[in-house]
Amino acid sequence: MDERYVKSGCARLWTTSSGQGTPLLMFNGGPGCDDYLEPVAEMIDDLCQVIRFEPRGCGRSDWDGRYDVDTLLTDAEAVRRAYGVERCVAAGHSFGPCAALAYALRYPSRVMGLIGIAGGRVVNDRTWHEAYRRGSEEVGEETGGTVFSADPDVNPQCNSSWKEYIKRPALFREIADLQAPAVFINGGKDIRPNWPTQQLATLMPSGRYVEIPGAAHSIWLTHADELRAELRRSVEEIILKK
Repeated sequence: MDERYVKSGCARLWTTSSGQGTPLLMFNGGPGCDDYLEPVAEMIDDLCQVIRFEPRGCGRSDWDGRYDVDTLLTDAEAVRRAYGVERCVAAGHSFGPCAALAYALRYPSRVMGLIGIAGGRVVNDRTWHEAYRRGSEEVGEETGGTVFSADPDVNPQCNSSWKEYIKRPALFREIADLQAPAVFINGGKDIRPNWPTQQLATLMPSGRYVEIPGAAHSIWLTHADELRAELRRSVEEIILKK
């Protein structure tokens, strides 16, 4: 495992790389989560060089108050360059697929495909938020005991920035024109409604939506075998199309 700090502007970002093969850049959830996706990386690290990083304000990266979407994408590009990767799969969990999609839209020549786990949406719908709030209160959520370390400003600042980002008039046109193959793997029992991810997958020319019955948000905690199979199938599908 290669662990190092990468400079992006004046900020230092904690990063790590594991495995070998097709480069895959992993985006965390939240916004506001430090590194927690090692169990997911291990599912594909014989097929991929999985590069993970902690965004600004999270974990070991600098906490400098710059937590908007634009900065996140610039930082992700700095990580790609630092590892000498020409093209990569952009992947993520929860909010991560949203960030991965935005990265692919900004740097399409650098992205050979997208993989989303339990996320991916470009809507800000009141009924979605109400269903999520109700699920959080009535069902709750298993995180495997993970405790995140982050500046409390990351989540509200990045979320606010994302809400502005998805208002861009040309956004749907850009998504519909994106040629990179994309697979979105969601859990059937996620307390977050899945219809926005289904819409996104349908909007993309080479998008595919997969739902794992009975799985919640952290799919690897309860349905590791199913997630591993879908991830590996997705990677192989992207490699064949690159």
